[in-house]
Amino acid sequence: MKSADKGNYIPVIGLEVHAQLSLKSKIFSPEPAAYGALPNTLVSTISLAHPGTLPTINKRAIEYAIKLGLACKSTITRTNYFARKNYFYPDLPKGYQITQDTTPICQGGYITITTPESEERNIELQRIHLEEDAGKSIHDMADDTLLDFNRAGVALLEIVTCPDIKNSEEAYAFLTELRRLVRYLEVCDGNMEEGSLRCDANISVMPAHSTTFGQRVEVKNMNSIKNVQLAIEHEIERQIQVLEAGEKVIAETKFYDAASGKTISQRTKESALDYRYFIEPDLPPLIVTEEWIAQVKQEMPLLPREYRAKFIGDYQISAYAASVLTESKDLALFFESLCQLTNHYTAAANWLMGPVKAYLNELNLPLQEFPLNAPTLAALIELVEKGEASFSVASQQLFPALLAEPNRTPFELAQELNLLQEKDTDALLTLVEDVIQAYPDKVLAYRNGKKGILGMLMGEIMQKSQGKAAPNIVSNLLRERLES
Repeated sequence: MKSADKGNYIPVIGLEVHAQLSLKSKIFSPEPAAYGALPNTLVSTISLAHPGTLPTINKRAIEYAIKLGLACKSTITRTNYFARKNYFYPDLPKGYQITQDTTPICQGGYITITTPESEERNIELQRIHLEEDAGKSIHDMADDTLLDFNRAGVALLEIVTCPDIKNSEEAYAFLTELRRLVRYLEVCDGNMEEGSLRCDANISVMPAHSTTFGQRVEVKNMNSIKNVQLAIEHEIERQIQVLEAGEKVIAETKFYDAASGKTISQRTKESALDYRYFIEPDLPPLIVTEEWIAQVKQEMPLLPREYRAKFIGDYQISAYAASVLTESKDLALFFESLCQLTNHYTAAANWLMGPVKAYLNELNLPLQEFPLNAPTLAALIELVEKGEASFSVASQQLFPALLAEPNRTPFELAQELNLLQEKDTDALLTLVEDVIQAYPDKVLAYRNGKKGILGMLMGEIMQKSQGKAAPNIVSNLLRERLES
């Protein structure tokens, strides 16, 4: 396919994201909802669909749904009905899934993304609804299928976008923003590799001059944001090739094979009629009151974009720094706590984005395991900003020493290790004289107008002092000596 062919078609993409809620128990039964337990140890007669058992709704699941809906500016449905979605898979014990059909708990709303062109755009949501997860089928080497029902009945929120996404980069941005959002709200841990956040993509293409959507194909259960992007790119190209060959795109369900970089057909696509939805007779209507919504609203934390706006407005850091510092809630809160202890906000941001993140990345540690608390890091920042230690010495020597002895104060450790800046004028003047005597030709060139040589001479002095000479004092002494 020629790359020019893409310009003749418009991709139309919608996403369906399943977020597994971070609850202690399942949505309709009391057994624990946990990842990594031995197979079939987190089950009950309810999740295994024994005759005569009845579901009971988990109140906290409703509150998590309301919380996400409020964050997405959705309309919260006041009277909710659950429904049975009928289909058969071995890992679905009842032969149907309890979900929401006609009354999703959240309707409409949007999530704001930053497009590849660095513009902000709202991706409109169709709905957010509650449902239960199925179990897990495990296919072994002997062509047998093993069933683990631990996941059956775990609470899910399904977030369904409108066909509002224009390309794979916007899909990537949407999923990144959604994952950040559910983590800030603490309704889902967002770990795609553990299956607690899963994405299906509905993809179609239509001729650029057309107003009618093309036939969509669903790619299911992708386990990383990057794979979603790659699957969409492949499927767009594949569908254009089909249309360019004069053939029709078939409505089907596919999966993405990361090894080959291709989407592979699983089955023809079901329709809503195939699921034979009807109201769940064992659950009464769920009424969400104004008081309940107000209570959830009071518990809402600041959201990522609100933190970004605050960091840029209140602390005057760059938009880029604000974006990096709001990648996770823990990082945003740590920066916030630093800013209560020092008014050197840009320096605090640079320390978190530089030495701190480098240390965590090198050891693959979460921020919760960072050895230094906010007061210690703030004291280190103050030491540098007051000129007691240079940034290079502080970051390369003092910072590692503090990590090894986190209960020591930065000043105390800097004194012990002889890392404080040398401010004694007589001692510094001796260093200046030594360098001037060592480079008479450079001194002559400076006096003949080559002022850039000052930097080279400064570097030599700093090297002789092992980085401990106070740069502002050295600079003044060196200028005076060179121009005398």
